[in-house]
Amino acid sequence: MTQTANTQVQQGTLHPPKRQGGRHSAWRPWLWLGLGILLMAIFQVYPMLNTIVLSFYSDDSSSFVGLKNYGLIFTNHSLLLVLWNNVLWLVIATILTVGLGLLVAVLVDKVRVESLVKAALFVPMAISFVGAGVIWRFVYLYAPANRTQAGLLNAFITSIGFQPQAWLIDARFNNFALMIVYVWIWTGFCMVVLSASLKGIPDEIIEAAKIDGASGFTIFWRITAPMIQPTIVVVTTTMIINILKIFDVVYVMTGGDYNTNVVALQYYQELFTNYNYGVASALAVILLIAIFPVMYLNVRRIRAEEAQR
Repeated sequence: MTQTANTQVQQGTLHPPKRQGGRHSAWRPWLWLGLGILLMAIFQVYPMLNTIVLSFYSDDSSSFVGLKNYGLIFTNHSLLLVLWNNVLWLVIATILTVGLGLLVAVLVDKVRVESLVKAALFVPMAISFVGAGVIWRFVYLYAPANRTQAGLLNAFITSIGFQPQAWLIDARFNNFALMIVYVWIWTGFCMVVLSASLKGIPDEIIEAAKIDGASGFTIFWRITAPMIQPTIVVVTTTMIINILKIFDVVYVMTGGDYNTNVVALQYYQELFTNYNYGVASALAVILLIAIFPVMYLNVRRIRAEEAQR
């Protein structure tokens, strides 16, 4: 039957079936791709370009002022403090979330209470930043020394003989107090991701290192850390991007007062309170520029890993 059909095709009496769709199948993928590109252009590319343009104009966007808005940000004391606070967040909060997540993941790996510890640390991820801010405001609640301390932290430190502290007002503590809230929320995420990466290390490698007499620290430093390095990089870049645009915790707990303001909150205040579109746009551009290198390095790392496979 097949030979007969082939003979008929060769003789021209039987034509092979035509492809379904014809010309329509050629442009259909471009239609869907074009819609996606159009949506990205409307909701991402255009707002970004418009923000960059507005950063070179005056507060009401009526006149071109060049780099004046950027100059103001890098010369005004209060705005420099905002940038410094973001740097402080970037360094300390990133180290604490990734470091504590990795530490807990290693310590509870393959122990009886592993699932219980992971569940307890991951629970804060289910709470919104606003909800977490409200909870921790009660933790940091302050009352004078001669009154009953309703705040959990001040109640504890006064019970062991110390004076109560205004944790959210005192500039010595308030930024670190806010960072603790962020660390409380995100450490569980870092721990779970890093723990999953630890599970991928073959047991034979660890056992061979123990037989050779390697200590626990040596095993971690020489074997565990290098093998999960790609995951550590991914978790770290995720934390950096989140911290660069931190907003909710600071807004709910201090409103940016008492020297706790950050770039995202300052942008919000400049735009919706001060109606200074020029400075607000310049702050947004600075935030965008700060995030770009992190994303670029992450993309390069992913491509390098794919090339090695």
